[in-house]
Amino acid sequence: MCRAPMDIPLAGGAQQVTSSAFPLVVDTPSQSSRPRYVTLRAEGPAVVPSLLLCDFGHLADEVKRLEDAGVRALHLDVMDGIFVPNITYGLPIVEAVRRATELPIETHLMIAEPAKYLRQFRDAGADAMTFHFEAVPDARPLLEQIRGMGAEAGLAINPATPVAAIKALLDACDILLVMSVSPGFGGQSFEPMALEKLSQLRALVTTDQLLEVDGGVNARTIGSCVAAGAYSLIVGSAIFGHSDYTQALDALAVAMRAVPNS
Repeated sequence: MCRAPMDIPLAGGAQQVTSSAFPLVVDTPSQSSRPRYVTLRAEGPAVVPSLLLCDFGHLADEVKRLEDAGVRALHLDVMDGIFVPNITYGLPIVEAVRRATELPIETHLMIAEPAKYLRQFRDAGADAMTFHFEAVPDARPLLEQIRGMGAEAGLAINPATPVAAIKALLDACDILLVMSVSPGFGGQSFEPMALEKLSQLRALVTTDQLLEVDGGVNARTIGSCVAAGAYSLIVGSAIFGHSDYTQALDALAVAMRAVPNS
């Protein structure tokens, strides 16, 4: 389907690109993504792969391998080199993943000005958009805007941000993401302070809200995260560091059910 040209900001100024040659917008997602996330919540705690460490040279194959291994959602880390000291990927990758799967897709926007790009990420296929409390002066209008697009509205907090800072915003959130590492790079060690935040949020959120943890989640830490209240466990190297994704996910599922050591 041919669409009208659109302005794409590139180095040196905006350039005209037609989507028939380089599509930056896929068919608009269903009016509401809520059914996908209702199902995710109803089926119990889930290991959700973060694609940051996948083989992007074979992206569709990687998504298919994850689907075959039984994953129930995907997490895409978008970094801009401003809010965090790293650059990853943007709209074309979200769009490519959307074409490859019907699984729920959450875009984790670790970017300085998320308000500028919410519509683009929704149109690229994101079912949920999570941005950082620390990145904006007032998170509520953005959360309401995301919900108005029919997507799940997520709010992330960095390790240094207390739960008290976002307590007044909880009613506007569908997803609460607790960072258990400093955002910006994969492969970091888990910061145990995240467990206390998860416990605090578990006492505050409703069953309609999804409590997530991201950073350093592996077979050693995942059980404690679930015990503290996490329902969506964002995992990178503990999956993509293994050649067999099914075995990696099975091991995480066993560890997720284990009672953590006191």
